[in-house]
Amino acid sequence: MKTRHIAVALAASFITSLSFAQSWPTKPVRIVVPAPAGSSLDFVARVLGDRLKDKWGQAVVVDPKPGAGGVIGVDIAAKSTDNHTLVIGFPGPTAYGPFLYKKMPYDVVKDLTAIVITTTQPNVLAVNAALPIKTVAELVAYGKSNPGKLSFASVGNGSSSHLAMELFKSEVGIDAQHIPFNGSPPAALSTANGDTQMLFAVASGIAPHVQSGKIRQIAVTSAGRFDSLKDLPSISESVKGFEAVAWNGLFGPSTMPADIVAKVNADVNAVLADPAIRERLVAAGMAPGGGTSAAFRTLLDADMKKWGGIIKRLGIQLD
Repeated sequence: MKTRHIAVALAASFITSLSFAQSWPTKPVRIVVPAPAGSSLDFVARVLGDRLKDKWGQAVVVDPKPGAGGVIGVDIAAKSTDNHTLVIGFPGPTAYGPFLYKKMPYDVVKDLTAIVITTTQPNVLAVNAALPIKTVAELVAYGKSNPGKLSFASVGNGSSSHLAMELFKSEVGIDAQHIPFNGSPPAALSTANGDTQMLFAVASGIAPHVQSGKIRQIAVTSAGRFDSLKDLPSISESVKGFEAVAWNGLFGPSTMPADIVAKVNADVNAVLADPAIRERLVAAGMAPGGGTSAAFRTLLDADMKKWGGIIKRLGIQLD
């Protein structure tokens, strides 16, 4: 009799959970963007949000909250309790942060749920077009013959944009001063104006300045050439083994019910499978993501292991 009562209770719990997932969302869904409006993260969130609002029957509010290398925005989602707040995360405040900062306001493993990968893409190594640099070899030669004259922009302290350059500098033996910005728009503008000489950024973040002729792209950080940027060599063709791929993905708080996580995952996968959406993302230099929550967690864990070791080896520490 006791076993029967347990079975009935479990069945009721399952039905309630299923009904809850089917009725979600019950109000507008907020996607926090830990970067400025106009950034590549903002672009991805708006492309997805425009389709998800139709699937969910609720508005999707894209809410840029830049600052502290993305930590401010991610912290909002980690501490949310309404089950309607997501954040589009990236490696900086998730995979790298635990190793860069002495103290973080959230625990990446305990306080966040990795829901789905939205895009992956290499960073592009780009320089101010006024410089006599068209290849990785020419950049290295220029850096070595002009000590103390190079500075580089990044999209934020502890971002893949920042760490990719620190790794590159250590591998090729050049020096450059780091000038961090809050997101790709101001970072790209600084290099376009010549206030900084180079940067790593995703292709969509520097596209306007490439088109205007103020920034020159010279290589990508993927292990091989990237489909939408086939004319650009990979840095690994000049610097053996170099790879620093960026990704974006939706996270929720660890308290978010598993059925809601599963629904968001399934719906985002459906949107990413749409040819029109894929075309928009590819045109912006990104590879559409997707896959299971478990696959996203595996990627996050692997990046934490890889970059944690690199950060320790290079001795990078942020306040």
